[in-house]
Amino acid sequence: MKAAFRRPARAGLAHGRVVALAPGNAPARGVPRANPLPARRPVWLLDLDNTLHDAVADIMPRINRAMTDYVMQTTGLDEPQASALRSAYWRRYGATLLGMVRHHSVDVHHFLRETHPFPDLHRLVRRDMRLMHLLRRLPGRKVVVTNAPAAYAAGVIAALGIGPMLDGMVAIEQMQFAGRLLPKPSRPMLRKVVARLGLHPTRCVLVEDTVDNLRAARHCGVKTVWVSGIAYRARPVWLRPRRGQRGIDVHVRSVVQLARTPLFGHVPSPVPEPRP
Repeated sequence: MKAAFRRPARAGLAHGRVVALAPGNAPARGVPRANPLPARRPVWLLDLDNTLHDAVADIMPRINRAMTDYVMQTTGLDEPQASALRSAYWRRYGATLLGMVRHHSVDVHHFLRETHPFPDLHRLVRRDMRLMHLLRRLPGRKVVVTNAPAAYAAGVIAALGIGPMLDGMVAIEQMQFAGRLLPKPSRPMLRKVVARLGLHPTRCVLVEDTVDNLRAARHCGVKTVWVSGIAYRARPVWLRPRRGQRGIDVHVRSVVQLARTPLFGHVPSPVPEPRP
């Protein structure tokens, strides 16, 4: 079973390249299939929300509201109960969607479509020239790996103006294996992504705001960067990670500070060509 990557182009992801992760994940219309990414370069696995941009103030409240409404309509619970169930599924499974699929047999694509209604996304995402400059300078390949749906992620990438700097995207629809949805922090999913890249895990770096995802990646041998500045204060005190904890190789407050870390200049030595 092959991992999937959407390769962004200048217009976002509309004309990128895709390799299917699993059966049933067909590429978007007009998107040709691609060969695996080259195995000699480092790969930066970049989270999206609250890592590459701030989703706390405007976007996450709307997603949470839409998910609570969806849970209410599906289960018949009142708003406080539905909100509590939404949060409980997120804490237990890493994504509310997994709990809704497992316990209520909802359709994955219907859930994602109904809970990410953002016709005005371009007005909510602020373009940061520092981020664009960082991604241009960052050595190696850059692949967005997000638990968000592909359409939403493509919209954010387009609004940020970073499509030309990226080499691919893995969205939640592409995180299905053997009929099961396995988003971050799934270790099997992370191993499959790294394997599809054709790299040793130590040549990959996961850049994330969620420590559980970083711990899973570190367990798989992937280097980790914790971006704490955006989502840290939005979490309850008891859910805030502590600096220096296991699973984190590098800590930065903003992703643009990545250029100041030792990882920024880390480019693995080329692997010798096999002799004919």
